[in-house]
Amino acid sequence: MADISGTWLGTYWQQGIATRFEATLIQSGNSLTGSILDDSDLGEAQLTGEVIGRSVSFIKRYISRSQDTISYTGTLSEEEDYMQGQWNIRRSDSGVWEARRSGDTLIADLQARLTKQVSLT
Repeated sequence: MADISGTWLGTYWQQGIATRFEATLIQSGNSLTGSILDDSDLGEAQLTGEVIGRSVSFIKRYISRSQDTISYTGTLSEEEDYMQGQWNIRRSDSGVWEARRSGDTLIADLQARLTKQVSLT
């Protein structure tokens, strides 16, 4: 079973504008809880959802400003370090999102990719 617990750095796109976010996820069995801090004026949100196989779904609710809930669905990569999918608000607005695991492995992955690119040239 996939475990997506931990810190993730991501981006969602709304009407062509990218917004970065940091998510802290806690998975217990198939259940998912956590918080998201958007790099926007909306700020912090709480989430609840589930992970089934490599499918991820959750509902995001902002703590202070907006009363709208945002539904996220996505797929986790086989390496369990990247996920991407779609989000929507009451069928009136939607877009895509993606996230990568945060932490030391991101630096190691970047260094490996840079080394590979240099060796290919």
